[in-house]
Amino acid sequence: MGTAEAIAEQTYSFKASPWSSHSQILEFIPESGAGKSLLDVGCWDGSMAARLANRGYEVTGLERQSWPPGQFPANVRLIVADLHHGIPELADRFDYILCADVIEHLLENGKVLRQLRSLLKPGGRLIVSVPNSGNLYFRAVVLSGRFPQDEKGLFDRTHIHFRVWSGWRELFLQSGYTVKSVLVTPVPFSVFLNSQNAVARSLEWLFWRLSLLWKTLFAYQFICILERSHD
Repeated sequence: MGTAEAIAEQTYSFKASPWSSHSQILEFIPESGAGKSLLDVGCWDGSMAARLANRGYEVTGLERQSWPPGQFPANVRLIVADLHHGIPELADRFDYILCADVIEHLLENGKVLRQLRSLLKPGGRLIVSVPNSGNLYFRAVVLSGRFPQDEKGLFDRTHIHFRVWSGWRELFLQSGYTVKSVLVTPVPFSVFLNSQNAVARSLEWLFWRLSLLWKTLFAYQFICILERSHD
């Protein structure tokens, strides 16, 4: 595996912490799919999509990279598409659409959100996780006069959009959605410390509780549950 592939695997691997965006999204989506349909936008290696397919959901994944035979889950339908050019034409409509850590990377993310709106079934939900540029850590780093170009995290060099909560909310409303609820994630100490030990988990729990009290300052990410607004 080359350096670029190794970085990508580390950056976009499944986040196992119970307070991560991946874990909270899986907890929010009903355990039994019962034939409901789900679109995973920017599904990467299909790890999230496969977990949902195992629950009985009919899962379609969108990703710009194709995968060699045997390296992508067999129970997920993969459509290769470059999301920078928008969402491809799809005949299906979906009960759930998932955009986990995706839209901050897309130049025309408002256009993509509007296209996804048309793919939701009546009563369907769009679940979006986005970074918080108002996070205390982000503010402190910028205040120190630095703006790093990291491989992941709040200063991910591939992020195009840096927004605080009010900016994300405005984008969702302008794209034709109603924000039904907002979940939060804490600073991922288990990733920074490269450990799942009790210290890392305790710090994550503490900052998750702080994020619940003051999401605009302490939330690392927002997980937004959206519905189509009335036409």
